[in-house]
This record gives sequence, C-alpha cells and structure tokens, in this order.
Amino acid sequence: ENVFKLVEEGIKVHVQKSWIRIHSDEEFEQAGATVTEDLSEATVIFGVKEMPVTFFEKGKTYVFFSHTIKGQTINMPMLRRMKELGCTLIDYERIVDENGRRLIFFGRHAGIGGMAETIWALGKRLDSMGQITPFSSVGRPYEYKTVKEIKEAMKTLGTKLEVQGVPKELSPMVVAFTGYGNVSIGAQEIFDHIPHVQLTPQELLTRANSLDHDKVYKVVFYEKDMVKKRDGGEFELKEYFEKPDLYEGIFYQYLPHISVLINCIYWDERYPRLITKQYAKEHYSKDRVRPFAIGDISCDVGGSVEFNMKATDPSNPVYMYNPETGKTRDGYNGDGVLVMAVDALPAELPWDSSEEFSKMLKKYIPAISNADYNNKFEDLNLPEEVKRAIILYRGEFTDSYRYMKKFISD
Repeated sequence: ENVFKLVEEGIKVHVQKSWIRIHSDEEFEQAGATVTEDLSEATVIFGVKEMPVTFFEKGKTYVFFSHTIKGQTINMPMLRRMKELGCTLIDYERIVDENGRRLIFFGRHAGIGGMAETIWALGKRLDSMGQITPFSSVGRPYEYKTVKEIKEAMKTLGTKLEVQGVPKELSPMVVAFTGYGNVSIGAQEIFDHIPHVQLTPQELLTRANSLDHDKVYKVVFYEKDMVKKRDGGEFELKEYFEKPDLYEGIFYQYLPHISVLINCIYWDERYPRLITKQYAKEHYSKDRVRPFAIGDISCDVGGSVEFNMKATDPSNPVYMYNPETGKTRDGYNGDGVLVMAVDALPAELPWDSSEEFSKMLKKYIPAISNADYNNKFEDLNLPEEVKRAIILYRGEFTDSYRYMKKFISD
C-alpha cells in the first residue's frame, strides 16, 4: 500500500528479491515497484538491520539500524567501509524529535515478541523439569497470525493459572519490567492480559514474605528505583543521565523476589548493571532460582544483565546460564537461569511489525529520496529529525557523532 502511494508520488522504487518477506515479490510488483536483485541504479537504499560489508557502493546513502553508536565491535568493519566509500549513513534509531523521543522504531513489537517468547520459554523450561503447566500450551510468537491472537493466548493462560495455580518453581510469580519506553509498553501490553496484582518496587520489598503464592504480580521499575546517589542525596533524572558516575545500582535488592525479569532499558557502560555475574554466582541456589528466567529484550550482550553472553535468534531463542560455572548451554535444559535474548524479535511478528514500521517511515521517504546529497551538510534540505540521524555524511562523521571516530581508528 505504501509503495503504491510512493510510486504515485513519482518516486521510483526498486525492491530487492526475497523469499522470506511477509509481502511477496509479486505484491510489490503489483504496487508498481521494480523487483530486482541488482540495486545499483538506486542512490538511496533503505534496509532494516546491518548490511554486509561487501554490499556498499561509493557515495550512496543508506538508511537502516546500524547499531554503531555505542561502538559495537561487530559492526565497526561495516562503519569503517562506509566511511572509506564516502557513504551517507542515516540511522533509524537516531531519528528523534526535539525531546529525544524516537520517531521510527520496532520497540513496541520487540516488546510484544519478547514477552510472548519468554512466556513460551517458561513453559519449555518447566516441561524439561517434569512440570506440565498452563505455560506448556503457549506457542512461539510467529505461530500466531496476529498480535490479537497472542493476546487471546495470554487470556487463556491467565484463566488456566487462576484455576490450576502458579507453578511452585515460580511462586509467588513476580514479573518485573525494567523501563517504561516503547519496548516495555509492548511487553506489558501482552502481559496485562494475564490477571495480576500490580506492586510498586517498594511494596515488593515490604510485602515479599506475605505475597499470595497463587497470584501473579507485576512490578515496573523506573530509574529512581534501580539506582541511588552515592552521597545519599536526592535522585535527579537529568543528572543521572548526564553524570551516571554519581550513582550506584541498587537493583540487586529486588532480585531475590523476582521470578521473571523482562529487561527493556537502554544501557551503556556508563551506567550501573542490573545484575552482575558476581552477584549471580554468590546468590545462586539450585533450590530456588531467582530470577528463574530473564527476557532480555534490550539484548545488550554483557550489558545491564552481565551474563547475557550472546544474542540468540528465532531458530535457537534461549539458553541456560549457570552462575556457578559461568558457562551457557543452548536450550532450556540443565542448571541455571533461563535467558531469552533474541535480537530480531519483530521478525517473529512479520505482518504487524512491517505494517506499523512502514507507516512510520513513509512520511520521511520522499524527503530522504529527493534530497541533494551533493550539497554541504548545513544546506541539506531534510527535516531536522532526519538530519539528527545522519551519522556519516559523504564519508565524514557529522558533529553529533564525531566521538565515533575513536571506534574505527587503527
């Protein structure tokens, strides 16, 4: 539909052939696009995730999630090659408004997929322990046609839990959500179809020993709940973002009471971790594993959940982390903490995520496609929110991203 509108507006659209897209090549051809393997005629290329180093061509403009702004090591060869070729890089993640709010994102669908995947993984983990529970009947996100069907599955799960009770391995079942952005909103959107009692972080601490073992509880954590000021002063959000070294983590105090942790926060090395390998090792107990499972939707490897050792994919979505040995084991068998770390979660909801992402992106495509990239950067006729997202312009880092030079220096 959106390709058809772009073609009507006079924009020539080439679509690379694919047999794994939710929309077929034939559908794009019917909408007026040229379907071809060769994109050499295109001067602006839109993608989704990282592109192969060999894919880039001299002087072209590329728009995708580059995952480079933190200096992610795995993507530095790609960034270096784009710079060498004089490419322009526009990163969806940095298309933000004047308040820094992202305008193009998969976050909500990552949250939806991550929550559903974690619930499925719980069922498989409990099955492996000989416990056939209401969770056993929940499918993978991609096994449902729409988000609506996933929500119906959660309602059914909730009804069964009310009748059969919460499995003892999870009881009392406390599901903790870190963060409150689009990812967390999506995850909670799914979880909220399971009957539950909501607690504040402080209530979790004060009522931990009196929680009903047959109920499900939900707790949402904000920054002020996860850190404290080192000098004992008042928490200030702006100060925390700008000077995180003045704060230290306190999330560890909640961990003994959390059955399932759904991690949805932005993290980089300036900030305290939620859980460290050392903490996990010192407090691990085979008799009562807490957290029993972690859905690390943020998927920062070695990040806020330090023992998230690797990103996974839909074909192999979970692994067990053994705090005693520091080793992982693919699947849901063995000792330790269950970790879900799929980093392509929207792909498990291809129809819904594609439709919503396309609607967000379409309004910017004409301007990005028609811009004259031979102009000086300051004269580039693009919406300000798009200009904020230009990491490389004709092979040079723009002012906001000059700090990234150090990531690719020899």
